[in-house]
Amino acid sequence: MNATAGVGRSLRRAGAETLAQALQSSRRDTLATFGLYEAALSQRDFVVPQSVELNPPLWELGHIGWFQSHWLGRNPHRLRGAAADPFVPRRPPERPDADALYDSSQVAQPTRWGLPLPGAQATRADLAAGLAQSLALLAQCPEDDNGLYFHRLCLFHEDMHHEAALYMAQALGIEVLDPRWQPQALAAAAAALSLAPCTFRLGQCAGFAFDNELGAHEVKVPAGQIDSQVLRWADYLPFIEAGGYEDERWWPGPARTWRKAHGMQAPRYLRSDRHGAWQQQRWGRWQTLDLALPACHLSAFEAQAWCTWAGRRLPTEAEWECAALSLGDAFQWGHVWEWTASPFAPYPGFVAHPYRDYSAPWFDGRPVLRGGSFGTQPRMKHPQYRNYFEPARNDIFAGFRSCAR
Repeated sequence: MNATAGVGRSLRRAGAETLAQALQSSRRDTLATFGLYEAALSQRDFVVPQSVELNPPLWELGHIGWFQSHWLGRNPHRLRGAAADPFVPRRPPERPDADALYDSSQVAQPTRWGLPLPGAQATRADLAAGLAQSLALLAQCPEDDNGLYFHRLCLFHEDMHHEAALYMAQALGIEVLDPRWQPQALAAAAAALSLAPCTFRLGQCAGFAFDNELGAHEVKVPAGQIDSQVLRWADYLPFIEAGGYEDERWWPGPARTWRKAHGMQAPRYLRSDRHGAWQQQRWGRWQTLDLALPACHLSAFEAQAWCTWAGRRLPTEAEWECAALSLGDAFQWGHVWEWTASPFAPYPGFVAHPYRDYSAPWFDGRPVLRGGSFGTQPRMKHPQYRNYFEPARNDIFAGFRSCAR
């Protein structure tokens, strides 16, 4: 198993002392990345374009603190874990209008640009007070999965929003220099790996689990070949240079509509200069494309188009998880999120956890992504974690690997 997988698994079973350290580390990263926004946008009152890919940075920051307070400091059922009543009456927030400002279940994304948000200094103070309260509660709670459930949930929630902040920094051209959040070059892929036919058990989790990961059931995994790692730009560029973006054979149905609507002739953040050399924009700077980097900012449509052109296909999430758990270090993952061929759907017997809007609203056929990216906190990476985005999204740190029968 990859080292990153071990980190993700250990944090899901972490005790109070480790969780306390992780919560503080996560907050330092949240504030450090927000500082980049502050340097770039404070003269413009943190105004960013209204887009489904973005949120106002001050709203993101306030929402992180609100979420932690809602599920820990204000939650009388915080020790009941996944069995907690999500609608139990809570004491009022410290900031009287916090629920009206930051509850993502009630505050529609397009309306967030018009909210009377507190400034950066006040928002930081709210977060500091909330974290201090959460750490005090953590020091007193039982060392079991129920007692630690909401602390683990709040940790991973903040980590997810940190990666979203990195997506937004890339979209806005904000420079990120921290070496932890940079893509790493990959050597040329080894030969494809063989998957033996088997019956594989999905949904069998220990320690903390998100609700969409639970529901143990058996699935048939056929014999086949799966790439040992994600595609690099060296693997993807031949498709572009062969006219793949202009050839409608590779873009059926919604993929063709999306490509035409966006005038796509190459992946997002990629361009060919006047001499025919490829360049990539990263953190607001155009630079020579490193062909050894993982192909990134690809939509599911682009991943599928390449597979059709190459006579390959995307793996199902069962094939991906089976490979991650059975093939050891030969199966390299965690470089970019990986599109799969599986729609995001509940496992048998699905029961929503208290954070009701985490999974159930998104069981709409969008694809599952697996693995993690260079922007994902290592403690988040886990072989059973199911990510999910609409297939057109190319702002996220996503690529793919392929497989074949």
